[in-house]
Amino acid sequence: MGNDVKKVKIAINGGIGFGAKLNSKQLVTISKYMDEDEELELTTFQQLYIEIPAEKQEEIIAEFKEVGLESYPVGNFVKSLRTCNFCKGEEEVGMPVAKELNRRIAGKPVPFTLKVAYTGCPIGCGEPMLSDIGVMKIRDHYNLYVGGKAKGKDAEVGILLLENLTPEKLYDAVEKIIALYSQMGKKREAFHKFVKRIDRSLLIS
Repeated sequence: MGNDVKKVKIAINGGIGFGAKLNSKQLVTISKYMDEDEELELTTFQQLYIEIPAEKQEEIIAEFKEVGLESYPVGNFVKSLRTCNFCKGEEEVGMPVAKELNRRIAGKPVPFTLKVAYTGCPIGCGEPMLSDIGVMKIRDHYNLYVGGKAKGKDAEVGILLLENLTPEKLYDAVEKIIALYSQMGKKREAFHKFVKRIDRSLLIS
């Protein structure tokens, strides 16, 4: 691919599942759009950043979709859901709920990059309490955490905002929180700072 081609950076992953995995067909498809000396950037949130020709963006994203790769915008958007790495049993860990939650929120514009994590049991392999928004499945219901911060000397766990939620109430709560952040958050204001700045009752109203 020539250097004079205008490119756009997108984030891709193998969809929402049990950890971050790619199969051989997906790897071959990705490699078609890379020069020999190019590198893929692997983020801490189970995404790969790749640059593709801007004029063929829709066509390439459709090709990625055909092999099971999901594509997302890069920048100040809600990241795709981070999930557990090694749990099994799709119904047991509520993976359908994780997939639906991701479908509803991933790629939405926000004041600053927003990371949402999901874990299927109290062990918390998906690190929900260290993410901006975290979901933990407890038996047949879901607990919702907000305001976690994983990096820096002031790192802290999120607060338990709501508990014993049904899937529909979980979707509704997360979507409302993201909408509130989009409307009231300051430009480039990190979500954990936003949570501390506003009246917490607004997050559960």
